[in-house]
Order: sequence, then C-alpha cells, then structure tokens
Amino acid sequence: MAYYEESIIFDTDNSSEESGDFDVDFQGPCERAPNYDFHKIFLPTVFGIIFILGIFGNGLVVIVMGFQNKCKTSMTDKYRLHLSVADLMFVLTLPFWAVDAASSWYFGGFLCKAVHMIYTVNLYSSVLILAFISLDRYLAVVRATATSSQATRKLLAGKVIYVCVWLPAAILTVPDLVFASSFEVELDMGGSRMICQRIYPLESNHIWVAAFRFQHILVGFVLPGLVILTCYCIIISKLSQGSKGQALKRKALKTTVILILCFFCCWLPYCAGIFVDTLMNLEVIPHSCALEQGVMKWISITEVLAYFHCCLNPILYAFLGVKFKKSARNALTFSSRSSHKMLTKKRGAISSASTESESSSVLYS
Repeated sequence: MAYYEESIIFDTDNSSEESGDFDVDFQGPCERAPNYDFHKIFLPTVFGIIFILGIFGNGLVVIVMGFQNKCKTSMTDKYRLHLSVADLMFVLTLPFWAVDAASSWYFGGFLCKAVHMIYTVNLYSSVLILAFISLDRYLAVVRATATSSQATRKLLAGKVIYVCVWLPAAILTVPDLVFASSFEVELDMGGSRMICQRIYPLESNHIWVAAFRFQHILVGFVLPGLVILTCYCIIISKLSQGSKGQALKRKALKTTVILILCFFCCWLPYCAGIFVDTLMNLEVIPHSCALEQGVMKWISITEVLAYFHCCLNPILYAFLGVKFKKSARNALTFSSRSSHKMLTKKRGAISSASTESESSSVLYS
C-alpha cells in the first residue's frame, strides 16, 4: 500500500507512517511507540469486524445476483454486482493486514505484492463504481424521457465500466508491483519483525509519497465525489418538482441524501487527514510532534471509517430494494433454485424497461 499504510504499516522506528518512508526520517525525534501499541490492538479488531460484515453483506449480494436470470438482470443489478465483487475482494485483503498489525508479515514477498495489488485495484474500483451508479441514476431519473438515455445506460453498464473503472484501477497497481516488498527491520524496543510496504528511491522518497497520496485523493475521492454530488443534487432538484407521487418522492429524496452523506462522511475525514499529513511532509505547513501525533491518530481512526463504507454498500445499494429482498429470500430458502425459475417465468412478460422504472422511481430497488 502507499497512501493508506499510515495505519496498516505502523512503523515502530523512526520511519513515517507512509509505507515508502522507512528510510527517510521526516518526523525527527517524535515518539511513535504509543501509536504502535494503539495500532496493534485497534487495527486487528476493527479489520476483523469489517471482514465479517463485508464478507456476509457482499457475499450475499453476489450469491443472490447469481440466482437471477441473466436475461432479466437490470442495469442496476449489474452495478450492484460490480460493486459487491470489488468490495468483496477488498475485504479479503484485510486479514493479511490484521495479522501484520498484530504481529508481523508472515506471507512472503510474492503475497506482499499480490495483496497490495488486490487491495489497490478494488479500493479504487469500488469508489469509481459508486460514481457510475450515481450517473446511471441521473440518466434514469432526470433524462428518463430522452430516447438516448436507455442506450447510454446500457453502454455504461455493459462496456464503459470496464474501460473507465476496472482498467484504470488495474493500471494504478503498477507501483505496487514495482515498489512493494517484504523485508526485516529492527525495532527500537529490541527484536525485529517483517514488514510489507512500498520502498521508494531514497533521494526522492517524499516526492513519491506525496505523488501517490495526491493521486489517491484525486482519483479515489475528489473526482468520483464530484460526480456523485453533482448527479444526486440534480436528482434531488428533479424529484422536488411537481406534485405527483409525493410519498414516493420523499422516500427517494431521503435515500438520496443518505447515499451522499454516507459517502462523504466515510471518505472525507480520511482524505483530509492524509492531505494534511502530506503537506507537513512537504513542509508546506509547520511541523510539530504534537500535530504529527494528532494527525496520525486521526488517520488511523478515519481510515477504518472509510473502510466501513464497503460494509454499508450492500445495505445502501441492495438490501434497501424491494426487488433485491425478494430475490434474497428466494435464494436463501431450501427450494431457492426452483423458486427462482418459477419467479422468472411469471415475470417473463415484464419488460426490462418496467424493471428499470422501478429503480428509477425509488432509486434503490
């Protein structure tokens, strides 16, 4: 990892919280041992909770989607599946970091690179998919009467998502492939441990660190955040107009506000923390031990808050939907397969347009 190791790689010597900062002492004589003790207990516990909740929620979404007839799968369902796969792969890396935080890195150099790459590709892809979901809902609600809207939505969900989400996320793993490695370090309190982190060129270490952190803030928060905020604000404005279906509109407005608040409440504090810490490392703002330790603690806590968003996604984008809850009940009963086939036959005459109009109306069906 690069920009988010400040909590996962909790260096106990004079290195900074950034994975590539091991050989460069930006922090000077600031004491870091208490931070190490905090991470050793806090991170494994919370990562374990996120892992269990994420596996259950996202795994259930993937299973339920697998039971649905592919011919009748809506575009909303496709986004849910993409998002759940991304979040599921993300949480699968957390046990490795939990063990590393509690003790040491036992998994070797190959897994060090692999876990870094899996972590990165799915961290970026999940956030970018949320932007695509907001764009899809904008087209479904605001431009529902446009003749090109349906074709555009199909194109976005079918092909563009791979080019604009998964491909960039995969490309952004190249630094993990190049710089991530595992090695043994000596601890201040005696002994040694294996760590897994990015190691950048010593002479330009702080430049590499800043570049990858700004990349994370821009690609992983600012750009998708602007898309999400813009699309949902337009949706709110659209739903607020007119007098028909006020009860349904209020429900849709409430859900839209929840989606916006959850995204920004989860990711904004963490991105603000790494932004301030990066400015301190670049000496743009005055540096002090008290400020550094406060920012480090802030990053540790808000990073976990950001990761909890992968547990909220199944609730926000799947479990709230009536259609999904019906499919889940069918999938989890003893006769789930036969029940699903019967349900598919009964609904065969229903057009995909009507299915999509349901999702357009309530935003989360």
